Amino acid sequence: MSRLGIRTRLLLVVLAAIVVAVAGLVAGFNLVLERTLDHNSRDLVHSRAIAQLNSLRIEHGRLRTGEAPDGRGSDTYAWVFRGRRALERPRAGATVERAARGLSGGPRRYRDVPPADTRLYAEPIVIGGKRVGTVVAAVSLEPYEETRRTALIASLVLGGLVLVLVGAAAWWLLGAALRPVVRMTRQAAAWSEQDLDHRFALGAPHDELTELAATLDGLLDRLAASLRHERRFSAELSHELRTPLARVLAESELALRRNRSGDDYRDALGVIHRSADQLSRIVDALVAAARYEAGGERGTADAAAVAEGAAAACLPLAKERQVKLEIEPPERSLRIGVDADLAERILQPVIENAYRHGSSRVRLALDREDSSVVYAIEDDGPGVPEEEKDRIFEPGVWGSAGGRNGDAGAGLGLSLARRLARSVAGDVYAETPAAGGGGRFVIRLPGV
Repeated sequence: MSRLGIRTRLLLVVLAAIVVAVAGLVAGFNLVLERTLDHNSRDLVHSRAIAQLNSLRIEHGRLRTGEAPDGRGSDTYAWVFRGRRALERPRAGATVERAARGLSGGPRRYRDVPPADTRLYAEPIVIGGKRVGTVVAAVSLEPYEETRRTALIASLVLGGLVLVLVGAAAWWLLGAALRPVVRMTRQAAAWSEQDLDHRFALGAPHDELTELAATLDGLLDRLAASLRHERRFSAELSHELRTPLARVLAESELALRRNRSGDDYRDALGVIHRSADQLSRIVDALVAAARYEAGGERGTADAAAVAEGAAAACLPLAKERQVKLEIEPPERSLRIGVDADLAERILQPVIENAYRHGSSRVRLALDREDSSVVYAIEDDGPGVPEEEKDRIFEPGVWGSAGGRNGDAGAGLGLSLARRLARSVAGDVYAETPAAGGGGRFVIRLPGV
């Protein structure tokens, strides 16, 4: 059965149920019919015996019979016995004759004569409280047997026709019912391989088909989200690793271009080591973010130390852009409920964005609001237009202030910062400075 298709298995189940039901109905009908015919034949032979009994009379002390039925054209006939002597007898076979004579003088009773297919009934004749004879009536069972056989054959044929018709109807209905399921399954399989944006969108589930559609839509949503997450993670990883890898390659090519002194090689190795350390920290931070999103444990770190570490990582860009960073330390020590490397990976893209758009100065302030630690990063650049405050956090989107030039980055830094912050129950968003002008970004991280 497991090798058969679901349509075939359901059809076999339906046919088995129909066979059992039809067999029960046929058997029940024929049993009821048999009991009814048996009861009718008993009533008929009993009525004939009573009718014959009522036709008897006494004349001059002798038992006389009335008009007797003609047994030649009827399936009902009777004997009248006085003692063992027959006063009236119909034309019947020797077997029936012997059976009727055997009932004379006995009590009321029925007797079947199978060889002659006949049923007999004996009724005593009692006059004045004294038994004077016996009436034995007979009825042919052949018409009843014929009716029984005809009904059995007809019911079997009808049952077979019902089974064939129901089987054909079930096959068609099952095919019609499962056809949308097959089509939806194939569409979902094709969409999962080619385009995850398609959905069945049949509305709220109200039957099995719409429930399946909703389930498949949910599955496609999860697949699409997983694929987008993988693509975003790959893009973010390449974005974050691009700068330190470029620094390692440039420094190693420069060191290998000609023979240098030991101090020069030591300096080059120092730069390569710092870049490799930055690579390791980037990978650890991204892996930690993925672990936090999966429900992993979070670490803790000093908020001011995190700000200084992120600023140090952006120092080459600050020198290149000739922008000065001012860090305003908090009035009291603040700690965040986030691992230091991950927190630095959240702050660094925002600080780099401020360096790219600021003219000469970037300011970083720390404070505590309720249960969160807030980093406010302001620059003296053109600022962020109101209509772009959310759009600049989308992957691959550049704001109008920076444009898509060689210094604008890959358009992934702010998106990565927001995603990492939200993975630890924080957030990153843009604001307008109170004094007007410039850009202002706020980073909220959970405090401890």
